[in-house]
Amino acid sequence: MSGIIGKKIGMTSIYDENGKNIPCTILQAGPCTIIQVKTEDKDGYSSFQLGFDEKTKNTSKAYEGQFKKSKSNPMSKLVEFKGFEGDLKLGDKITVDHFLEGEFVDISGISKGKGFQGVVKRHGFRGVGDSTHGQHNRLRAPGSIGAGSSPSRVFKGMRMAGQTGNSKVSVLNLKVVKVMLEDNILIVKGSVPGHINSYIIVRK
Repeated sequence: MSGIIGKKIGMTSIYDENGKNIPCTILQAGPCTIIQVKTEDKDGYSSFQLGFDEKTKNTSKAYEGQFKKSKSNPMSKLVEFKGFEGDLKLGDKITVDHFLEGEFVDISGISKGKGFQGVVKRHGFRGVGDSTHGQHNRLRAPGSIGAGSSPSRVFKGMRMAGQTGNSKVSVLNLKVVKVMLEDNILIVKGSVPGHINSYIIVRK
């Protein structure tokens, strides 16, 4: 399974050949540098570690040596990928020419953090509704969370208020609408998790 690291740039819309307006997400995908090559003999499995987005400071000595081996500048984001085809070696560049218009990809990212939220926003609870029977301050309350005497505890997995978002989300089978090789841009149909300029991982 090959892939590439990128950034979410924003959203736009494109008209297809039938004149239908398609909502799309613009991704800056690569170029990524092969920072490390793992092999069956040395590491027990084979993969390529790709680096994306050069940085100028806060690089540890261990990573500095790793980047030096690949003759590349320090990178902010490192991800391992398996299943690359072709004769690739340390220091090679991976660009969007690995992707074709019309094919489908899986995209992973960190969703937008929404902080501490109640059950209505977090789980879609309805709330009291018409607020009858004197429920003047219970419109968005969770209601009962279990019995008192037995079992005398709250079961695991009870849907309650809590931290929302800021978790890894994968969206499968997004269609590649356009590939812009000169600008390292991928345009995919639909939405992608994360805020603008957040890192995303595109896998074929």
